[in-house]
Amino acid sequence: MNYLYFGLGVSLLIVAAIDLLWTTLWVEGGAGPLTARLMQGTWKLLRRVGTYSPRIRTLAGPVVLALGLGMWIALLWGGWMFVFASAENALRDTIDTGPTSWAERFYFVGYSLFTMGNGDFAPRDGLWQILTALMTASGMLLVTLSITYVLSVLDAVTQKRTFARNVSGLGLDGESIVTTTWNGDEFDDVALPLNSITTALNELTSNHKAYPILHYFYTDDREAAAVLSVASLDDALTLWQRATPEAKRPSDSVLENARSSVQSYLDTVSAFATQSDEHPPLPDLAVLRKAGVPTVSDEEFDDVLEEQKERRRTMHGLIQADARQWPGTREE
Repeated sequence: MNYLYFGLGVSLLIVAAIDLLWTTLWVEGGAGPLTARLMQGTWKLLRRVGTYSPRIRTLAGPVVLALGLGMWIALLWGGWMFVFASAENALRDTIDTGPTSWAERFYFVGYSLFTMGNGDFAPRDGLWQILTALMTASGMLLVTLSITYVLSVLDAVTQKRTFARNVSGLGLDGESIVTTTWNGDEFDDVALPLNSITTALNELTSNHKAYPILHYFYTDDREAAAVLSVASLDDALTLWQRATPEAKRPSDSVLENARSSVQSYLDTVSAFATQSDEHPPLPDLAVLRKAGVPTVSDEEFDDVLEEQKERRRTMHGLIQADARQWPGTREE
């Protein structure tokens, strides 16, 4: 037996199993080591290319998903091929006599991984029969987990974009959301949509933990961009909580629940970006006043924004990492 080939094959199989199970089954673990590096590298490349054609960035998610599946298949295929190449007598040709070539081992491993085989080649008695059964089982496991993973990711992508559209339906920046929900006297009607949005945001955060690849499903539709919607929602919460008189604010419990959900989202996805060196554009109280919304003084609100500058820079870093600009067009 060639122990070098056997050791190499087993090593590839262990790496494949760890990365596959880590990525698909460990909800709190994020992506496996290889998958994580693959996602980051692919996104960096497509983001750079997308500078000239932004629509290319929309390919990032599907490309990463396809490359990840291809990587798992290649690792399993290559690992088992080296295992069966480690011994000259591992396989026997049921049709012709003579030694088994590398191409024939490649062929045997391929159809054994994804089917029950067609009988052209058969394992020798003993250890090789057991390994063939394990190989077929690993192929079935790969197919089952891959299909489940793909369907779950695509469902999470749909939920992510639905959340973004729910927020965008109220407004494309914090000021717009606040003015849209002002009925001329109070914000009482905001509780129901805000609770619904908070629930959707919590689900989005859970999906990001379970499927980090979700972060790389980019859309060029502004209203379906989740990271911009979270930033807009966060600014709206700041305006509701700190820029309007206490008597006119929505329920504190509703606002605090939403704020907690935004913070949980930031804590989860902040690993994908670094804090921005720049301060994002500030909310403009003049927009609220023009719509008839009562506000605190500019000086008082400036103190609030000073307290939240680190939080907003973290949010800004996420937006920049997603190759986008801060919601709205107003400058500091």
